[in-house]
Amino acid sequence: MQIIIALVLNALALMTTAYIVPGFHVANFTSAILASIVLGVVNTFIKPVLSLITLPLTFLTLGLFTFVLNAIVLFIVAAIVKGFTIDGWLAAILGAIVLSVVSTILSSLIKDIAKK
Repeated sequence: MQIIIALVLNALALMTTAYIVPGFHVANFTSAILASIVLGVVNTFIKPVLSLITLPLTFLTLGLFTFVLNAIVLFIVAAIVKGFTIDGWLAAILGAIVLSVVSTILSSLIKDIAKK
């Protein structure tokens, strides 16, 4: 049940990010669900490898390259999922930032509701 809740929350976060960030497009909720699934898989299997490869660059930029790495992950997801597009690097980096903020807020709201 928690996997389904996390999936729906990530899809809502993607839809919210698409609403806020220009150049970040999600066609419909089905595309958002598919993008959430692919994003979870990419974050699990590909992002750790990319993080390890780019570790020196991340260290040199004091961690700021992580935003670029998250944008690359979003580009990978956009290449796989139809109905999920990103227009450019600025949209991808801003989308990665907004997506992480919105996901954090939604997760904390659900945890607060579950405690009550």
